[in-house]
Amino acid sequence: MYLRIRHATTYRYACPVSFGPHRLMLRPRDSFDLRVIDAVITISPAASLRWMHDAYGNPVAMASFTGEAETLDIVSELVVQRFGPALPTAALGPDLESGAISYSPAERAVLQPYLDLAAADPDGALDAWLETFRAGIGEGHLLRELAHALNSSLSYAVRFDEGTQHPLDTLAAQSGSCRDYAWLFIELARRLGFAARFVTGYIHERSPVDETLTSLVGLTHAWADVFIPGDGWIEFDPTNDLVADRQLLRVAVARVPEDASPVAGSYVGPAGSFLGLAVGVTITPASAPEPAAV
Repeated sequence: MYLRIRHATTYRYACPVSFGPHRLMLRPRDSFDLRVIDAVITISPAASLRWMHDAYGNPVAMASFTGEAETLDIVSELVVQRFGPALPTAALGPDLESGAISYSPAERAVLQPYLDLAAADPDGALDAWLETFRAGIGEGHLLRELAHALNSSLSYAVRFDEGTQHPLDTLAAQSGSCRDYAWLFIELARRLGFAARFVTGYIHERSPVDETLTSLVGLTHAWADVFIPGDGWIEFDPTNDLVADRQLLRVAVARVPEDASPVAGSYVGPAGSFLGLAVGVTITPASAPEPAAV
């Protein structure tokens, strides 16, 4: 399956401002399940790009600007080939419990940052929620049931402001965006003894109208990865109640949400000059590339 992804980000200002360096996480890393065929980033005003890999191995473009402008446009255009998921959902056994998770010493050394809690829970509200959750589930797969419980108990809300809610705030409000769902799931999974990380990317429809999707197509998306011994990193999307689904198009991974922002940067200008941010994502089928001439 070949897909063309266009991700446009526009910042508007009341007067010309200058821009500090911007960190762009818009290009996936090639793997057995996702291959990048073409990748182009267009920026206005003009910027120079320097590519690097961050601490997580994500491809990152650092943009440097000269001059001023009232509008900053960053457009990423990708053509990717998406293969089947790493693990068919039917392969997830029903008997996985946190007590059965046994990471090898070598795995634990690498996974420790994803096991460590990153969200404070001073009154034990997350642990109390987990206790109730554990008491109410049947014999289904623990993580699948966790994703389903969040999907059925939370209300999806589009939030255009930057940042991710604290898991306690999402739990208290019973509402959040996809990144809030994902961050709550990750911190709960870590409390169950699993290594979990934050994933950003996109979700696409396999048909013109897919009523099974909760999150809005046309925006960026976020979900979770959990490392399961013998299976590796498996994707769980509590927003849409999906597990290891090819609709998920991964771009970047991180321990905490703020390390996986698609676009991050600064500007210098008068107070109150920032007017707003607009993000648009379109995903359409693409043709297979022509064979290279021999």
